[in-house]
Amino acid sequence: MLLLATGTALATGLGAAPLAFVSPSRRWVGVGNAVAGGLMLAASGGLLVEGWGVGHAGTLGGLALGAVFVLLSRRWIDHHDGIDFGALRGVDARRALLIVGAMTVHSAAEGIGVGVSFGGGADLGLFISLAIAVHNIPEGLAISLVLVPRGVTVWKAAGWSVFSSLPQPLLAVPAFLFVLEFVPVLAWGLGFAAGAMIWMVAIELIPEAVEETGSRGAVAGTVLLAGVVMLAVQLLLDA
Repeated sequence: MLLLATGTALATGLGAAPLAFVSPSRRWVGVGNAVAGGLMLAASGGLLVEGWGVGHAGTLGGLALGAVFVLLSRRWIDHHDGIDFGALRGVDARRALLIVGAMTVHSAAEGIGVGVSFGGGADLGLFISLAIAVHNIPEGLAISLVLVPRGVTVWKAAGWSVFSSLPQPLLAVPAFLFVLEFVPVLAWGLGFAAGAMIWMVAIELIPEAVEETGSRGAVAGTVLLAGVVMLAVQLLLDA
């Protein structure tokens, strides 16, 4: 199980691969933000549906806490002007920190999900692990689309993508060993991750995408298209 959970984390780094064959310049920041926003909103929808099936109150409570987490994190970062993120400075560093942070929280919920699924049998655990691994690739792409146009190298973007998924192997084993204790937490975790990503998209990615592209319609269309593609992937995995 640990090896499978580690594999799901490593799969996230594959999301940066397409950017090794193109050279997205600063002009791609707006487009990259819109695509990343669509992917993250679709992933959040999947988390909310999954969490709702586990527990209504926990999912809604986690959703609210996730939003508060992003808002407070943004406020804290805004009050610390000297924060850097690798070679990034200022606003770029803030957005990079927020997206990596939001996706790391998301991965924590998925790590618990992997461990809990193995509590239902090896076959179920294997299926869930493979599904999350495939699902992680576009999530790595979402992170890379925010980082690479800002000057982060593809290899470093892949590294940060894998880093954001490290909670999966770290939490999968304890969730399996103490499955009864972790099940009640799962709905809160899924809701929290969804809330964090939704607010990250709403207050950071989409506003900057509109500012960089100068077109609300183009941003809305790009977000919708990316979201539909992500939902299609999720439906295929659940089929």
